[in-house]
Amino acid sequence: MTLSEIQDSVIKGKGYTAKVIRTNRRKTASIKVVEGCVSVIVPNALTIENIESLLFKKQRWIREKLALQSEAIPNKSKEFVSGESFSYLGRNYRLKVVNGDYPAIKLYQGRFVVSVRDKTGNNTEGAIKQLMIRWFKQRAESKLLEKTNRYAKIIGVSPASINIKTFKSRWGSCSRKDDILYNWQIIMSPNRVVDYVIIHELCHILHHNHSPIFWKTVERYMPDYLECKEW
Repeated sequence: MTLSEIQDSVIKGKGYTAKVIRTNRRKTASIKVVEGCVSVIVPNALTIENIESLLFKKQRWIREKLALQSEAIPNKSKEFVSGESFSYLGRNYRLKVVNGDYPAIKLYQGRFVVSVRDKTGNNTEGAIKQLMIRWFKQRAESKLLEKTNRYAKIIGVSPASINIKTFKSRWGSCSRKDDILYNWQIIMSPNRVVDYVIIHELCHILHHNHSPIFWKTVERYMPDYLECKEW
């Protein structure tokens, strides 16, 4: 197969199809997952065999990205009914709605089990959504606090405060006064990615920028941070 024949080829992966985009503007390859579509941007001369090898090495990352984009709670098409799935620390769990004496939610035997007084009521989905968001925020608060305190001791820093909130386009932030904020939705991401965000923000206490020395500091505490950063 000549290069001209594979300019717009696609490669079938495990559970996805990747579109190959060739360009003479790149010397390295990169993979993008946007709105459930996978594309791999590569230099013109890169062989299909090398592209397939790259996709194979990154298939776990690709599938996790696809899963998160599919399962994220803010998705308007998400339905809060039995059978729907939601992601927690990178794993998908099905929702099971049952009747109960009072509203409650628990993660039990691989499912989100939500009890409501009347699961056929008109506003049941809205009530379930609020229950789940509250559950995710509580888990995020406890999990992120515990992890941040643990990594802060390892790195040798002391955040002024640790809180969670809702961000539209970022996972976290560290202010000049060393106040750390996390997006509660990060708790849906794989555990290793959560660790990366925490280490990233804690390292900003030492370096309030994204200079080479900042990234060297991140790498010291997470040698594989680049893979998490790409995610």
